Amino acid sequence: MRLSNRLTTRAAVPSVFVAALALVGVQAAAQSAAAAPAKTSTIAACSTAHTQLTVSPVTRPINHLLLKATNTGTQPCTAYGAPYLRAGADAQAAVTWNDDTVPQAVITLAPGESAYAGIATSTPDGVEGYTAKTLGVLFSNRPMNGSVGAEKTLKLPGGGVYFNSAASVTYWQDNVDDALFG
Repeated sequence: MRLSNRLTTRAAVPSVFVAALALVGVQAAAQSAAAAPAKTSTIAACSTAHTQLTVSPVTRPINHLLLKATNTGTQPCTAYGAPYLRAGADAQAAVTWNDDTVPQAVITLAPGESAYAGIATSTPDGVEGYTAKTLGVLFSNRPMNGSVGAEKTLKLPGGGVYFNSAASVTYWQDNVDDALFG
């Protein structure tokens, strides 16, 4: 019996020793990974500095415009929330965001890609209408509590567009249909 115990013990010692070393190696690797700063791939918010903005009339639905933002930069950018819009140089308040149009995910634009927002300019329920000749556009920051970059002012088509208190804008969408009919 002694001989068999001795053989079993001798065979077990190296495997226990290897297992212990392996455990120490795994723990050390985990500690090194925890101590190393995490590499996060952050994509900047879109801004007017690296996008081309256009606003155009649409035939359907009535009283709507289409805002298109194309990433002209060399890096991707994210269009958070909806654009902040100022209809007319003297506008006292931003155009309201249409919360019924929140997309499934934020819209990230690779260079050359576009995002779209539909602008309802007026409805029969709105009051205090006026004709705006320009549209000020700002991009939202990630928490959607402020803007990113400088305002870009666009000329509205037809020499001006009628807006009233019911005006609203959709969240950024990755296609025209969701922006206008979503």
